[in-house]
Amino acid sequence: MTGTSEGPEAEGQVADAVRGNWVDRYAPEGLRPYLRLSRADRPIGTWLLLLPCWWGLLLSMVHDGRAGWFDLWIFIGCGIGAVLMRGAGCTWNDITDRDIDGSVARTASRPIPSGQVSAKQALGWAILQSLLAFAILLTFPLAAIGLGILSLAPVAIYPFAKRFTWWPQIFLGIAFNWGALLAWTAHSGRLELPAVLLYAAGMAWTLFYDTIYAHQDKEDDALIGVKSTARLFGDDATPAWLARFLVAAVALMGIAIVAAAPDGEILQLVVLLAGPWAFGWHMMWQLRRLKMDDNDRLLSLFRSNRDAGLLPVLFFAGALLA
Repeated sequence: MTGTSEGPEAEGQVADAVRGNWVDRYAPEGLRPYLRLSRADRPIGTWLLLLPCWWGLLLSMVHDGRAGWFDLWIFIGCGIGAVLMRGAGCTWNDITDRDIDGSVARTASRPIPSGQVSAKQALGWAILQSLLAFAILLTFPLAAIGLGILSLAPVAIYPFAKRFTWWPQIFLGIAFNWGALLAWTAHSGRLELPAVLLYAAGMAWTLFYDTIYAHQDKEDDALIGVKSTARLFGDDATPAWLARFLVAAVALMGIAIVAAAPDGEILQLVVLLAGPWAFGWHMMWQLRRLKMDDNDRLLSLFRSNRDAGLLPVLFFAGALLA
């Protein structure tokens, strides 16, 4: 996941896309700008949106002590929905940020500021992706459908957050971890406390990884007046804040597990708690490798959060077999 980026001047490539990604190599030329709007050439965001969904689904299955064929569809449906909704959200973000993106070195190569597509074309693409995602949502229970519809509010607000708050990462966390609530409810038919605690753990995780990500743009952001936790904390205080987010994410996930685990199932509880333990150690590894003045390192660490988020998935799945 840590490949270097190719220059934006090569056939419309985006500056922070992984070298040799499938969009730039294999996608039809006319479709490439739209796939770039959806970040199909940068799949890490899809993983970060999807993984809380899988956390919520698996922990809900452990909590109820049952699993069925519909859970397999929830698992797959969340995957497809994450691709579509991440694509729709990123397209909406690029529409609202089209003037800002042209002033930032890392984002000036995106399809709208670089002239590959118009804002009107991008809006049509966002609507199409949203409608396809809504079709998948309609296969879920009514309570989950309601949660899915509510998730549109933070998705719509997030691109504007950096204009009015130093904490736009909170709004990203609200949007990106909504799947923990939705997938839990899709399985159980109701929203319960462990899902809310898991959601809060995901929000702390988002503050962790997106602060790392935001440090890439802090100089450009300062010039154009865009706010972020990276600018708020600065280079000196960021490691301490990241450590706080790490502790919060691990602690909240652990509390969610204790609240969800069936009584008397000690082995299952131990396997479940290994998830946040491994999750926390991965984030600690990221902290130890952090270099504020190395954008390639920052991007590499940000991308490594796919692996961090997969660790609880593996242990939660293992707990179902314990």
